[in-house]
Amino acid sequence: MNIEVQPGRYVVAVSGGVDSVVLLHMLSQKPKVALVVAHYDHGIREDSTQDRRFVEQLAKQYEVPFVYDEGHLGKTASEAQARDARYRFLRTVQKTTDADAIITAHHQDDMIETALLNLLRGTGRKGMGSLRSAHGIIRPLLHVPKQELINYATTHHLEWREDITNKDLTIKRNYIRHKVAPKLTARQRAELLSYITKFHDLNHKLDNMLINQLHIQPSRYKMNRAYFIHLPHTVAKEVLAMWLRLQGVRDFDTKGLERMVVAAKTYAPGLLIDVNNRCHIKIYKSYLALELRDR
Repeated sequence: MNIEVQPGRYVVAVSGGVDSVVLLHMLSQKPKVALVVAHYDHGIREDSTQDRRFVEQLAKQYEVPFVYDEGHLGKTASEAQARDARYRFLRTVQKTTDADAIITAHHQDDMIETALLNLLRGTGRKGMGSLRSAHGIIRPLLHVPKQELINYATTHHLEWREDITNKDLTIKRNYIRHKVAPKLTARQRAELLSYITKFHDLNHKLDNMLINQLHIQPSRYKMNRAYFIHLPHTVAKEVLAMWLRLQGVRDFDTKGLERMVVAAKTYAPGLLIDVNNRCHIKIYKSYLALELRDR
C-alpha cells in the first residue's frame, strides 16, 4: 500500500481512529514532508478528551507539532455541523502554520458510504462525486479499502481509538456502513466506484461550463436577476447551486435548492430567501445578493 504526497508542509487531521493513525504513520516515513498534527474535539462524546490525549501522545511519538481545539457542539449536533466546524478549525491551522494543504484519512469505503448517503439525501450530481482531493485538501487514501488500513495497522502494531458512536445505527451513515455497504458484491462495489469516478469527471466539466459559459463570477456575491429568471428551471438550479458553492455555501440539498430557485424567480424585491443559519439571499429589483444574517 502506497500513497502519493509531494514534499511540503501539511496539516494532517488525526482523530485517533485507525484510518488517521495509519495515515500519520505512512506520512511520517515520507521524505521532505513536514507535518502538523491537528485534532478537533467536537464535544459530542463524553470520552472525547481521551481521544485528544491519545493523539497528543502520537504527535510526541512522531516528534511533530500538535494543535487541537474544542467545539462543544453537544450530542444533538448533525454530521454537517460537525464537519463544518472541523474544517473551519483545520483551515485555521493551515493558515497559521503556513501549510501547503490539509491531509485527511478518507478512504475508499468512505467514498462509497458518502455516495450512497448523498443519494438518499437527494444531493444530485454533486453528491455522487463529492469526496475528492480539492480546494487545498489532499485525500491520498481514497483508493484504499478500509480492511487494508486495518491490516496495515495490525501488521505495524499500531494502536488506535474506537469511536463508540460508529456503532449507533440510528445515524444514517452508520446504517449504510454496517447494513448496506457490506451487502455489495465485489462487482457491485467496482461498478459503484466506476460511477463515482464518472460523476466526478462529469461534475468537473459541468462546473467549468457553468463558470465560463454562464459567466458566474466567483468573487461576486451578486447575480443578475433578469439573467437568472430567464434560465430554464433545470439550468437555473445548476447555476444557483454553483453560485452558492463558489461563495462557500454547500449545506443544501435538492429540495432546498428547488425552493430557493422558485423563490429567487418569483419573490418581490425586499424579501429574503433562507439559505442556512449563516446567510440568506435578498431579492433586489435587478439582482440577487447573498448576505450574512444579522447576529
